[in-house]
Amino acid sequence: MLTIASRVDVMNRLGRAMADPTRSRILLSLLEAPGYPARLARELGLTRTNVSNHLACLRGCGLVAAEPEGRQTRYEIVDPHLAAALTALVEVTLAVDETVPCLDPACTVAGCCSGREGAL
Repeated sequence: MLTIASRVDVMNRLGRAMADPTRSRILLSLLEAPGYPARLARELGLTRTNVSNHLACLRGCGLVAAEPEGRQTRYEIVDPHLAAALTALVEVTLAVDETVPCLDPACTVAGCCSGREGAL
């Protein structure tokens, strides 16, 4: 049975994994199909080292599993329930109050910090 502490740990791991745009892009790609670091790097326009580092983080958070296949390693979402939950999250409609200023000076979320220099 999950305790409050273990539920908080799950939420923190999910939040850490999804807080980074690159990790989010990797997760979205893995929702489509299992992936390999070199292919993910090509598809996402990243270096293989960068992708490998983010995949290590996602593994550490417990979201993806690595399966050796000869000289390559295949990565996939660790659990079908997690894949369904991530898919459901992507489909959520957020009620964003654009009159409230963003508190993160490094925020790059499109539309979050409208009117602020450097916002996407």
